[in-house]
Amino acid sequence: MYFTDRGIEELEERRGDEEVSLAWLADRLRAFVDANPDFETAIERLATFLARDDDEIDD
Repeated sequence: MYFTDRGIEELEERRGDEEVSLAWLADRLRAFVDANPDFETAIERLATFLARDDDEIDD
């Protein structure tokens, strides 16, 4: 198990039944980067991955 899996599991356990909009997610990602600028590159990569996920399925 990767260390990041713990955070993902916590997210799923705490909020797994909730429905959120992508606008809400984008707002939370911006707030995270504002508070943690060292993670800007990682969040940018995650956001790009999520934005382009549908494109990868067709390949």
